[in-house]
Amino acid sequence: MTHGIGHNSGRVAEPGQSWRRHVWTRARADLLPKLPIEVIRLRVKRAAELGLPYKTYAGVRAATGHDLVGFLFSSNALHVLRDGQSMPEPRRAKLASLCAADRVGLLHKGIAAIAGLDAAYSAPPPHASWSAMRDHLKSIAAQHGKPADRYLLVGDTPLERDWAEALQTAGYLAADRYFAANHP
Repeated sequence: MTHGIGHNSGRVAEPGQSWRRHVWTRARADLLPKLPIEVIRLRVKRAAELGLPYKTYAGVRAATGHDLVGFLFSSNALHVLRDGQSMPEPRRAKLASLCAADRVGLLHKGIAAIAGLDAAYSAPPPHASWSAMRDHLKSIAAQHGKPADRYLLVGDTPLERDWAEALQTAGYLAADRYFAANHP
């Protein structure tokens, strides 16, 4: 395609553009915390205790300003789809390896319990309205007694992603990503 006289072909070279880029880059760098190496080491260790890649843990920590106290796992995320079914060994082993973290289950209808969890509650019904889902999840948080924004929700479906938003957790992590053998 040819362009007529006066057309810049989409390139914009404004006066002062490189200075503005420099100023914004510097301002952004000044906003980022400069953590002592000891703090970084402790956070890397904490990420390992939680079974998370450091980058994921640091992102959650930066977004919330808090450390995680635990995880909310949907029964789908744990690959337990009916009562009495055992969790696959790799998932069971990862849950067992968690250090200093709550393992809380949100169990879909028909599942009474899952071994390896510290606590379990019934998941919201799948066809509940947004407000009913939110109220159900908030009542669970109240029963459990810890702030929801200190938990990361590990789920397996878009519906479960909505739970994280309704409950205002620290975030949502897809089960396949959390239970991956090797984190990037």
